[in-house]
Amino acid sequence: SFEGRVEVYHDGKWGTICDDQWDDRDAEVVCRQLGLSGTPKALSWAHYGQGSGPILLDEVQCSGNELSLDQCKKSDWGQQNCDHIEDAGVSCDPFTGTDVRLCQSDVVEGTVRLAGGRSPSEGRVEVYYNGDWGTVCDDGWTDLAAQVVCRQLGFR
Repeated sequence: SFEGRVEVYHDGKWGTICDDQWDDRDAEVVCRQLGLSGTPKALSWAHYGQGSGPILLDEVQCSGNELSLDQCKKSDWGQQNCDHIEDAGVSCDPFTGTDVRLCQSDVVEGTVRLAGGRSPSEGRVEVYYNGDWGTVCDDGWTDLAAQVVCRQLGFR
C-alpha cells in the first residue's frame, strides 16, 4: 500500500513513468501527492514489474518541494524514449526511523524496519545501509537489542 510502480492518469489513460532522471526528490513528490508520510525512495528498472499501455512521462526532475508531479520539470506528455523495463517505482516506507547503532562489533548504522511479520509490530529486522536493505545477523542478539529496535520504531 506504500510502494509500487508509479502510474499516472492523463488524457483518459493510465500509463507509466520512465526512470530517466528519476530520484528520491521525485519520490518525495509522489509520496506527498499520495498523502503518504514515509521515507521516500525512488526505484528504477521496473523494480515493481513492467507496466503495460503507454509510457506517459519521461525526464521527470522535481526539486522535492512540489505538491504534485504535474508541477515538476518533465518531458511533454507522451514524449519519451523508453521501454517498460525502465518503469519508475517509489517506496514511501512508513516503518522507517532515524539512524541507530545496533551492534558494537561491525557497527551497522541506518534506518530500521521490520519485514515479513503478521503485523507492523513484528518481523525480521532489516537495516538500510549504503543504498540497500539488509538483515541483521543474530550472533549476540539479545532482548536489549530488540528493545532498542522497538524503541527506534516507536513501539513500547
